Order: sequence, then C-alpha cells, then structure tokens
Amino acid sequence: MGQGIAARPQEKEELLAMFEEQIVEVLEWLAAFSPDEAGGVTRLLYSDTWLSTQHALAERMKSYGFVTEFDEVGNLFGKLPGEHTEASSILTGSHIDTVVQGGKYDGAYGIAASLLALRYLHDRYGKPKRTMEVVALCEEEGSRFPMAYWGSGSIAGKRDFEQVAHLQDIDEVSFVDAMEKCGFGRGSGRSSRRHDIGAFIEVHIEQGAVLETEKVAVGVVDAIAGQRRMKFEVTGESNHAGTTPMHMRRDALEGVSAMILELRREATRQGAPLVATVGRLNVLPNVPNVVPGKVMFTVDARHADEAALGLFCKWVMETFKRLADERQLEISGMEWFCEKPVPMDAGIIRHLDEISRELSISSKRMVSGAGHDAQMFEHICPTGMLFVPSRGGISHSPLEYTAPSELAVGVLVLTELLYRLGYGEEAL
Repeated sequence: MGQGIAARPQEKEELLAMFEEQIVEVLEWLAAFSPDEAGGVTRLLYSDTWLSTQHALAERMKSYGFVTEFDEVGNLFGKLPGEHTEASSILTGSHIDTVVQGGKYDGAYGIAASLLALRYLHDRYGKPKRTMEVVALCEEEGSRFPMAYWGSGSIAGKRDFEQVAHLQDIDEVSFVDAMEKCGFGRGSGRSSRRHDIGAFIEVHIEQGAVLETEKVAVGVVDAIAGQRRMKFEVTGESNHAGTTPMHMRRDALEGVSAMILELRREATRQGAPLVATVGRLNVLPNVPNVVPGKVMFTVDARHADEAALGLFCKWVMETFKRLADERQLEISGMEWFCEKPVPMDAGIIRHLDEISRELSISSKRMVSGAGHDAQMFEHICPTGMLFVPSRGGISHSPLEYTAPSELAVGVLVLTELLYRLGYGEEAL
C-alpha cells in the first residue's frame, strides 16, 4: 500500500506547490457559481445558485473517479469504495452554503481540501482499505431559514422533517417547497440518517486571528466551545435630561453600561478560552433629551469547559443584580439558549499533533469559539477539526482571505491524516 507523506519528507514541497495551485482553482471555480452583486459569495440553501453549485460539484467528483450520491435533504457525497466493505466510512468535508455576501473560504475550503486530498490518495495508492467519502453538506449557516446544521444534523439524527415543516424564509417561501423544488425532500433519495460513519474530519479557516498573530500554520481543535445566551431588561425612570439632577437619576443605560464594563473585566481576568459579548442593545425612549428609562440587551458567553461556563453565567446573573440594586433599578434576566461544549476525538487530535510534528509544520491546540458541522457529527462518530489562518480574523465577508500557501498546508495535513485512516495501519 506504500507509505504516507510523513515517511517521504522529500516530497513535501512538491506536494505543497501542487496543492497550492489546485486549491485556488477549485475555490475560484466554486465561487463563480454564486457571485453576489454587492461582492463576495451568496449561496443560500435550496436557491438556484445553491442547486447549480451542488450539481456542478457532483460532476467534478465523477470526473475525479468518485461515485456520487445525494441524500434526501441534498447532502452530496463523493465515495471511494474500500476493500473492506463491512468497515465504516471515513467522511470528510464541510458545508456548501454561505451567509449573505459571504466569502470564498468558509465551508467551501473544507469541501475543496477534502476533494483534493482524496483524489491525490486515490491516484497514488488506488483503492483504500476503508471507504472514503467527501461530503458537501447542504446547509450549516441558517442564513435563509431559521434552521442551522440542517445537513450535518440530518445525518446525525439531530434534525428531521417535522422540525422544518412550518419554516419560511423572509419572502414567505416555505422550507419544504424550496426543498422539493430542488428535487429533494422526504423519500426523494437515500435517507440522510447515517449509522456507518467511522470518523468525520473537517478542515476550516479559523475565522479568528490567533494563528495569524502567533504565526502558527495550523490549529488542532480540542473542542468546540459551549454557548449560552442570556437576555436582560433593566428598568429605571425616564425623566427630563435638563432638570433631573445627577444624584436623583435612575438611569437604566448608565446601569447597563456598568454591567457591560464588569462583564468585560471579568471575562478578561478569566482569560481564554472564555469570551463574553453584549451583542444587542435597545434603549428606550432613545432620544437625546430624556434620561433612558429602560434598556434591553443580550449577553453571549462561550467556553470549552461546561462547568466553567456555568459558573461564569451564574456570576453574570448575580453581578448584574447587585449593580442594578445599587442604582435602584429593576432587572429581569433569563437564559434563552444553551449549547454544551463539544470535545473533539482524542485519537484524531493525537494524529494531527504527530503529523504536524513529523512534517515540521507549526501547530497549536485551539478551542473553536464558532459552531461547526463537526459538533453534530461528534454525536455519532470520532470527529476532528483542523484550522488554517484567516487574514485579520475576518470571516462571513467578501474580505475573507487565506493565502494559497496556508490553504495548501491544511490540504497536506488532511491528506496525511486521511492516508492513516483509510490506507495505513490505522485503517482497520
């Protein structure tokens, strides 16, 4: 069967040059199907551009020698059947959809990298021991309909048709109608639910600036952070801005400002991987000459440790109550969203660490603050994630960019990992 890239270090630079050229070509090709008039890429679930991209990608997979198949929700699979048909598949890929006016890399890079890695392995080594598959997941972003992780969640059994039966987009087009117009829906093809996946690997741009700032080539993801979202309403007393003395004011906005400052101080004191954000602020009456009488705002808190996240959110509730009481303000708060941290597989993490070391590629362990399809797959199989740098930490924007040389390093590391899992001693 031969040896992987790590055993042939003399070929490293040659492969990097090849992957650099190929990955740019594939990403530009994918972006051309869904240009946004205002710049960037817009490819929303079950839109015409989404459908044309998926079908074009299926044809490209076939030209590379993959066996292609759509499931009933529109996930696209390109398969390299293995020698041991009873063994579970190794799946790699990401999502094909984008946000409105997004970039060329989010989601698409993971698909392109997986496609190129598996094509190289098949061309060099032939039939794998285990079946290998690249997947273009139909949706992750939740940009058109109020449903995220529809593609990966359907595979993992965390999403179903009942959950989308009454959903509509902003133009009041129903989820089901849009899906059926594209030729998908209940009973249209193979069931999305899978029980035969042995591992899932997702390569993704970081969407942050840590790797770029620290000049590290790849990030090995330890865990996807848990998220908790809270909403608060603080009530004081609206009054005349000119005639109400400062010491007599019950200024709701001043109280909330103190809360926001304390939130930042505590999150900074605790340090990474904890992050906390006030993302929405609604001030009433919101006019120049009236003391604000009411403020509604949200807090988004994330951490890779569930217990630590819980303690922080408890601190938030208690501290905000204390600050409100000190100012004779009324406060009500509630948690409206809770998602637990998702650890990545220790065995896959070990492989990625070893591969980076053996290929002399700088790496660091990281927590993903953003959600990814990998967190759905973790429920059904060993799962791993690898990050490459994002320039300026920018994502979900036409300005999203990763240098071709950095993209190529991610493809190289992925290729070696897939060799181990599908062709090497780790395959069975």
